[in-house]
Amino acid sequence: MKHFDDTESLITVRDWLRFAVSRFNEARLFFGHGSDNAFDEAVYLILHTLHLPLDRLDPFLDASLTRDESEQVQAIIERRVKERIPAAYLTHEAWLGEYRFYVDERVIVPRSFIAGLLHEQLAPWIEAPDEVLSTLDLCTGSGCLAILAALAFPDSRVDAVDLSRDALAVATRNIADYALTDRIEVVESDLFTALEGRTYDVILSNPPYVNAESVAMLPPEYRAEPLLALGSGEDGLDATRRILAGAKAHLRPCGLLLVEIGHNRDALEAAYPDLPFTWLDTEGGDQFVFMLRREDLPDR
Repeated sequence: MKHFDDTESLITVRDWLRFAVSRFNEARLFFGHGSDNAFDEAVYLILHTLHLPLDRLDPFLDASLTRDESEQVQAIIERRVKERIPAAYLTHEAWLGEYRFYVDERVIVPRSFIAGLLHEQLAPWIEAPDEVLSTLDLCTGSGCLAILAALAFPDSRVDAVDLSRDALAVATRNIADYALTDRIEVVESDLFTALEGRTYDVILSNPPYVNAESVAMLPPEYRAEPLLALGSGEDGLDATRRILAGAKAHLRPCGLLLVEIGHNRDALEAAYPDLPFTWLDTEGGDQFVFMLRREDLPDR
C-alpha cells in the first residue's frame, strides 16, 4: 500500500493515531478481539508499542516520536493492515477486565462473558465462595477462566482442561505468571475423557460454538485463530451436547454447570426443550451463558 511509503511527515502520537485510523478504515478491518472500532484499536496498538499507559492517551498526543519509535509504530500498523492479524497476537496480550494474559496463535483470543460472572464470584448462585473447593474449566485455551476461577474461589483447586497440547502450553505460562501452579492443574483431555473419577463444585466452559455456516464466513482476523477452538459442527452445538451428556457424572451434589454458547440459545432450547436452563445476565445480555444444577442434568 502506497501510504506506508509516505510517512515522513508523521511526527507525533496524534499524527500516527490519525494515520492508523485512516488505514484501518480504508482496509475495512474486522474488530472484535479487544476493541470494536478502528480508533480504540489504533490507540491500543500505539500506546502498547510506545510502552505508555493504556488508559492515558491525552498527555501524550502531541509528543514527538523518535525515528526508532516511528518505525516500530509503523511496523505494527502495517502488519495489522496487510496481514489482518488480531491485535492481541501482535502484542501477545489480551485483557479480561483488569487481568492481562499472554496469548499467541496457539489459542483463541480470550473473550468470555463468564469472566464477568467470575468477577462477582458467581453471585447470587454461589452464596459462600469459600465453600467452592473444586472447579473445572473445560476448553481452557489460554487458561484465563481457570485463573479467574482460582482468584474468585481462593480455597478451590482448579483443573484446566483442553484437547490442544499447544493451548495448554500457553495456559501453563499464564498460570505461572499468576503464581497459581500449586492450585491449577493443566490436563490434556477431550472434554471429560481423561477426568474419570474427578468431581467438582463448579464446571465452567467456553467451548467451540460457531456453526458451520458462520465458520465459512469468518473474516480473516477470526480465521487466524485455531479452528479447533471455534467450529463445533453444523449447528455449533456438538461440544455443548457432549458437555451436557457428561457433566452430571463430574458434578458434586448441588454443583453448577455454566456454559457459554454464543448466539445458539434458540437452537439449544429447541434441542433440549425439557432442560430448565437458567440464562445468566452478562454484559452482553442474557442470551449467551446458561446455568444448570447437577440435579437438572440428564443422565448419560
